Amino acid sequence: MSASHLLAKDFQAPGLGLFQWKPLFHIGPYAVAKPIVLVLLVMVIVVGFFWAAFARPKLVPRGVQNLGEVAYMFVRDEVGRPFLGKDTEKWMRLLVPLFFFVWVGNLMSVVPFAQFPVNSRIAFPAGLAVLIYLTFWVVGVKNQGFIGLLKSATMPPDLPKPLYLIVVPIEFVSTFLIRPFTHAVRLFANMFAGHILIALFATVAFHFLWDKVTPLGFPVGVLGVILTITMTAFELFIQAVQAYVFTLLAAFYISAGLYSDH
Repeated sequence: MSASHLLAKDFQAPGLGLFQWKPLFHIGPYAVAKPIVLVLLVMVIVVGFFWAAFARPKLVPRGVQNLGEVAYMFVRDEVGRPFLGKDTEKWMRLLVPLFFFVWVGNLMSVVPFAQFPVNSRIAFPAGLAVLIYLTFWVVGVKNQGFIGLLKSATMPPDLPKPLYLIVVPIEFVSTFLIRPFTHAVRLFANMFAGHILIALFATVAFHFLWDKVTPLGFPVGVLGVILTITMTAFELFIQAVQAYVFTLLAAFYISAGLYSDH
């Protein structure tokens, strides 16, 4: 019997079962599973944090207000202003909760007992992406008119006229059909893949260092521990980046509706 066969014996790699949850309880005919509870928890955390920070603001900020102002200024300066310019402040009530809802939702994967990234369920990123897409349409039609929005989104200026026969269909499909899909899937896929990898390495560590301890499997288990720690640290970075990218794209899409020169 080969060494690889011995190592693989009885080992069950994690799969899609990580994303399937039995109902925790029922409210009438509706089942409530863990992802829904985590989404509600994320909402409470985000609202509670900013309520604590700004419910009674002081002229000289201290404590939670300090953190709240830093968080607000980060989203304003690094996400909103590059695309929305003078109109940034008008959109902060959308961009700030959007960024922190996505980020804290991602962080649920490393919170004890939660251990599940909210945005690894496609319904949540899709819902947010649809919200931004509808906002783009409403703002675009209001500021540019229906025809103006179609024109600004599909007809880049200063192109030779024959090229519009190629560019217009491509831009139309990209902007009005593919955009909300890619906006949601980018976030979902990163959280889904990261959760699977961390679960895999953690399962390897548990299996070979606790469940099936053998001289041959022990170094594999140690490697599993090292990779679990490394991937968790890397995932923390990716979670913040994905929240930033998702919100940055939201600001860009809104600006495309506001301004015809984008």
